Amino acid sequence: MNAVGVRMVTRSRSRGPGAGQPGSREKPAPLRREEAAAEGRKSYSPVKRQRKAQRLNVAYEASEGEKGEGVEHLQSPAWEPQDWRQQLENIRTMRSGKDAPVDQLGAEHCYDLSAPPKVRRYQVLLSLMLSSQTKDQVTAGAMQRLRARGLTVDSILQMDDSTLGTLIYPVGFWRNKVKYIKQTSAILQQRYDGDIPASLAELVALPGVGPKMAHLAMAVAWGTVSGIAVDTHVHRIVNRLRWTGKATKSPEETRRALEEWLPRELWSEINGLLVGFGQQTCLPLHPRCQACLNQALCPAAHGL
Repeated sequence: MNAVGVRMVTRSRSRGPGAGQPGSREKPAPLRREEAAAEGRKSYSPVKRQRKAQRLNVAYEASEGEKGEGVEHLQSPAWEPQDWRQQLENIRTMRSGKDAPVDQLGAEHCYDLSAPPKVRRYQVLLSLMLSSQTKDQVTAGAMQRLRARGLTVDSILQMDDSTLGTLIYPVGFWRNKVKYIKQTSAILQQRYDGDIPASLAELVALPGVGPKMAHLAMAVAWGTVSGIAVDTHVHRIVNRLRWTGKATKSPEETRRALEEWLPRELWSEINGLLVGFGQQTCLPLHPRCQACLNQALCPAAHGL
């Protein structure tokens, strides 16, 4: 092996113009290329393979580095519906008058402002329980009659079922609501000292309290945004605008789909905005598409 090594070095130095510079490390590569050109040999091919391998290796390391240092930049952007910002802005414009029933008779308007905080929170929860499958005008009337009797946990528990039913009628499913209101009031007295729970999980565990009511109770009673409150209006409009990746079959499915992409800072606004829009323009039957600023942008308006 040593003899071969000496012979190769001697041959290279004797033929190249770089001979006489034994300490140089920058000359061997060009010397081999010149020698190969003169003799028609491919002694430089290992050098090419090495350079090619180095280029591939560098590219591979850079790619790995990008994956390690900037994972978020390499991920696919989250899905969001087309034109949703313009659609939202148009709805805000149409709702700027704040003259829908929900704006005057919603849960945040049905409690006694002069009552102690604990009683106000209870009244908010009760108004939400009554509002299910019920128009805001009917809910507001029932709350007004209840408040005239002094609406507290104790007053409800002391009231017989027949009287309670008479006071809340004609809210939807009023017989079931009499039962749920009594059961929930008893739990609040026993476990929460007459107050309402301050967590979503505890609220939805109460009889007759669903996710929409719980999210609204957290927002109105406690000032905490725990999620998007989706009722039939929001469910209908979101699907008409195609604000979900695919059609949803229930308000709760719509809520989950909406929360996947809608910026969190809009969660507290979206319920009241869309409910009022659904009460005035995007009606369940015969929506007023001709008067809607989103007519050109709405898939449902074009039968899509």
